[in-house]
Amino acid sequence: MRRFAVPAALLILLAACGANEPPTTTAAGSTVNTSPDQQRIRAQKVDAIAAQVPPAVAADGKLLVGHSGEGAPPLGFLADDDTTYIGVETDLAQLVADVLGLEYASEISSWENLFVGARSGKLEAVFNNVTVTEERKDVYDFATYRVDQLAWQVAANSPITAIAKPADIAGLKVSVGSGTNQEKILLDWDEQNKDAGLKPAEISYYNLYGDALLALKSGRIQAYFGPNPNIAYNVAVGRDTKIVGTASGAGPDLQGLIAAMTLKDNGLVKPLNEALNTVIEDGSYQKVLDRWGLGNEAIPQSQINPPGLPRQEG
Repeated sequence: MRRFAVPAALLILLAACGANEPPTTTAAGSTVNTSPDQQRIRAQKVDAIAAQVPPAVAADGKLLVGHSGEGAPPLGFLADDDTTYIGVETDLAQLVADVLGLEYASEISSWENLFVGARSGKLEAVFNNVTVTEERKDVYDFATYRVDQLAWQVAANSPITAIAKPADIAGLKVSVGSGTNQEKILLDWDEQNKDAGLKPAEISYYNLYGDALLALKSGRIQAYFGPNPNIAYNVAVGRDTKIVGTASGAGPDLQGLIAAMTLKDNGLVKPLNEALNTVIEDGSYQKVLDRWGLGNEAIPQSQINPPGLPRQEG
């Protein structure tokens, strides 16, 4: 398992918990259990959907799901035992596996290796805040389960009050994750600024969210652009940073969607989609999102391969 940095504010809260109490913290008004004993919300098997699982996937009775060790609360992170991987992504994968009548099994890897693993067929599904894009749809199938929101995070005492358009980042020291959709948006904004004669942004890259937070709090960067769930959670528990803007992960003209990813045409996307719609309808899906403070990112229905982030020119 690849280790990653948990935000310092969260570590402080965990250390303050009593020895006999499950560590908890508060995000968006919800109490979050950060112990290895997750007591996950579960779903019932639906035989008609389970029967659609491809034999190659059903053969061992497990659904092997990929998650990235580069994540952060509340998406995916290590529990207080420093071993158990927990978060909203694992909870949703568990629900889907339940409906499919399979045992949920996980593999933690780097972000890049999630795509390699799904493309090779080693990983049967990926639940890891993956946005649907037109380029990715060439190789993978998608079943959506959350809206894709991005956010701009700055220090609590920052004079920056709003980032809503390209001109707002002109000349700023900003950070973003490499190879992400938010990087594409940021680079596009920066190009627009250059074309308009504005000062370019000074862009830094950090693979780990914890490293970006340290850079933000030390003043090495002025703003961080990343997934809204990570940032909203950190702002709620840390109170030393703030959100000054949000954006769709697909850009200004399309609402980005987060989806379960599987190898294209392997036959698994339809049962994944039907399993997600089952848990949406029975309410267990909403309970999971609410549990992690992400109730406002719920979707009314899972879709298969909807319009995604446009292709890169050139």
